[in-house]
Amino acid sequence: MKDNDLILSDLAREAGMNPGTMSSVINGNRTLSVDQLDRITKVMGHPVGYYYERYVSEFLVEANPNWRRMSPFLHNCARLNKLNCIHEVVTLLMDKLGYSESLFELAEELFHEKMYQAAAILYENVAVSEKKQYSERLAKCQYRLFQTRQGDNQEKNYEAAVQFEIYVERLDEIDQLEALKDLANTYRSLRKWDKVELFAKAMGDKAKIQYNLEQQRYHGNKENSKKPHFPLFAYWAFSHLLRSQACAEKKDYERAFHHIKKYTDLSWVTDTDEETLEWKNKYEDWAIVNTYVNKLLSGDKSVLPNYVAYISSRKDEVLPALDNILEAANRYHFDVDDILKQFEANISSYLEEQKVESFYTQRFITERFMHFSKEIAVYYLTKGRFSDGFQFLLNCLEKSASANNKSYIIKCMRLYEFYQEYASPETKTAYRNLMNEVDKDEA
Repeated sequence: MKDNDLILSDLAREAGMNPGTMSSVINGNRTLSVDQLDRITKVMGHPVGYYYERYVSEFLVEANPNWRRMSPFLHNCARLNKLNCIHEVVTLLMDKLGYSESLFELAEELFHEKMYQAAAILYENVAVSEKKQYSERLAKCQYRLFQTRQGDNQEKNYEAAVQFEIYVERLDEIDQLEALKDLANTYRSLRKWDKVELFAKAMGDKAKIQYNLEQQRYHGNKENSKKPHFPLFAYWAFSHLLRSQACAEKKDYERAFHHIKKYTDLSWVTDTDEETLEWKNKYEDWAIVNTYVNKLLSGDKSVLPNYVAYISSRKDEVLPALDNILEAANRYHFDVDDILKQFEANISSYLEEQKVESFYTQRFITERFMHFSKEIAVYYLTKGRFSDGFQFLLNCLEKSASANNKSYIIKCMRLYEFYQEYASPETKTAYRNLMNEVDKDEA
């Protein structure tokens, strides 16, 4: 006020506040709300949040915790990514009884608004404070933390999945389906096939039970029942899709075909609404392509023309299909040069962007791209096309190092060592540089 030659009424008018309220705030006779702080900060020419750290240390620490005051402040901190402020305020609140439920509800709001880091702080504190170790709220906190911790680092994804596993059964029945799907997908991207089978089976069993219960309630009141993200039969079908892939990866093609047949026939699903029909069509389509994949990986080269024709009009399926084709080519010594030539533009775009527009999760696509890069490197190196082979090998190594995927790093190292006598000086330099980066990460 002194610096800008303002009297109290001027400051109040600029801040859109009542002069009496402004006077009480300045004289310390009235609680300063975060909205008032934001208004005054703006008049002073500073960005919103400029004084938040001081607001915590100079005001909130001394005041009795008040949720009406704390809630909007935490929300603002989340929007501004002031995570340290959130840590301090939550610590203050958790020292008092009765705020666990309010913090959980706010965490859910922030999670659905995709402010995951801020939400994770709240979930962690609520989980620690939860006294009932088998409570649903504790399980929900652990589920959200598992979700927020999923990213490009495969080792951290694995740690988060293992930590969450024991809480799945404590969620409500509908949330369990989604959680089991997420766990199975995480282990799928990590190629932990025993784990995929375990959680996919649990999801399928529970989905079947819920589907039967839903049919029994068909003539009753279904309005109050919790709705799953997808139709219940779709979880059951996805269970068998995942299990068929797990069996195929373990070269048990007979069992893989058994699971494919399960979701091929969905005639028992009698609903005719648009969503149901859409999902039934998807699974019929996936059954066709996965039959091709299973036959191809078991050594049946005759399905290649139909498989290639199928993926030609389906952009989502090109990368997974090329990966499958190359794996079969390397295993059974097929020549697939013509197919690689046909999809040359797609392969170039994968190399440049390393990102694929798809309904698959980016985590799944990243893993698939690493596997594809390794398989095509093997294919070219085996054929003596060393320049192309090393290009994809280095690409796989770079992506593997970025994702902290030790399994692929080791595979790339072994492949390089086997063919290193054919590497150009530039390739050797690039390899050494990448390995230096790997060593730094391990230090």
